[in-house]
Amino acid sequence: MLNDQDFLGVIDATPLVSIDLVIRNAKGQVLLGLRNNKPAQGYWFVPGGRVRKNERLKNTFQRLCRDELELDLNFSNARLLGAYEHIYDDNFLNNSSVNTHYVVIGYELILEHEVEVNLDDQHSDQRWWPLEELLASDEVHENTKAYFE
Repeated sequence: MLNDQDFLGVIDATPLVSIDLVIRNAKGQVLLGLRNNKPAQGYWFVPGGRVRKNERLKNTFQRLCRDELELDLNFSNARLLGAYEHIYDDNFLNNSSVNTHYVVIGYELILEHEVEVNLDDQHSDQRWWPLEELLASDEVHENTKAYFE
């Protein structure tokens, strides 16, 4: 693990690789969490997180489902949406001279049965959003909307 300053140096020098999870319920609603952390702090966003060094995408997917959603979901049931770029003016340490660049691999999962989802402490709230409402809301981050446009 890197300390905060070393990790900020990585963010300054390279893009980060992450996975975003587009989770839909049987009604077609999308699960979003209200972000506590930068970047995208204060916006509704799909769950997701960074790929760790030497961590296979399948393992990252399963870790994120377990850690962020408290769900054991099968990677083979996910549909690859594609690669996306997220570039933010800020970073987790609020250093004004460093932006954050993610290369994001989007996956979609449809939950056929109702399950209880509990987002982690990176989110202050969670909600299932109808797609039309999600796309119309200024509270939903543009990078989340990009998965549906």
